[in-house]
Amino acid sequence: MSGRRLFPEPQVYDHGLLDVGDGNRIYWEVRGNPVGRPALVVHGGPGSGRPRGAHKGFDPDVFQVVSFDQRGCGDSIPSATNASTDMTHNTTEHLLADMETLREHLGVDSWLLYGGSWASTLILAYAERHPERVIGIVLVGVTMTRPQEIDWLYHGLRLLLPIEWERFRAGVPDQDRNGNLVDAYRRLMESPDPAVREQAARDWCAWEDAVIAHEHLGNPGQYSAKPDAAKLAFVRICTHYFAHCAWLEEGQLLRDAYRLKGIPGVLIHGRLDLSGPLLTAWELAQAWPDAELKIIDDSGHTGSPAMRAAVLDAIAQFDPALSRF
Repeated sequence: MSGRRLFPEPQVYDHGLLDVGDGNRIYWEVRGNPVGRPALVVHGGPGSGRPRGAHKGFDPDVFQVVSFDQRGCGDSIPSATNASTDMTHNTTEHLLADMETLREHLGVDSWLLYGGSWASTLILAYAERHPERVIGIVLVGVTMTRPQEIDWLYHGLRLLLPIEWERFRAGVPDQDRNGNLVDAYRRLMESPDPAVREQAARDWCAWEDAVIAHEHLGNPGQYSAKPDAAKLAFVRICTHYFAHCAWLEEGQLLRDAYRLKGIPGVLIHGRLDLSGPLLTAWELAQAWPDAELKIIDDSGHTGSPAMRAAVLDAIAQFDPALSRF
């Protein structure tokens, strides 16, 4: 295992709310070296908000670390927690445009992209759209938000968790229980009744926690532990994105992986990840020769000490003083 450790908490030296149109302002902040190698931390969920400790994996003397909250969550305005917030202008296309707007606002020419879970989908979509703006990529818990991945997580896993899945299924109206549960929960999260939305958010998070309950080296229980407002935003955005398969064409990210040629990448995936089985990361590695796949045998979706070590090693590879990149 790597002997690398997290760096001390670097101070935020710049932050703000960036107007990205459609009445949305996204929160962003920058830490580390103002003239260092730019790195963008992209959060998962979708709708989880920026991770509070991810920047500590970057040497603050070397990297200029940018974090931001995607539309509708974290400190971005307006929040999806509010039932009156229009979700029409919250799609993958909008998020890709927001990332470019942020890059231009900060005067960054190109940057290292880092993130896990849903972030890997968004990062891949961005890099395939703007390969000239990407120095390298580090993905943890690789997903491409394909229909089969969504179906596995919210339907197929009943094979392994039948009791918990029946509870999840029971959270939607009787007429929806034999259909698309993701879309049924999406409709519940659009209810004008706050009690309906709150119960749906609790039921959704209970299922998410059931899927990671075995991950004793990681962070089991993290979904239900979210504050109520963050939970509402998270579930509303998740169901909105997953019900639409992230507005991506079938197999789009894998099909267009050739556009990543020349971009070095590290794919880190836990063998015990039930949320996103290893197959997705392996398929991407086959289509992207410049990427290295690191399989962490003792890790699930929420990580382990070995996975954290692999992440620190991967980021260090992009230190200009230490790496070949």
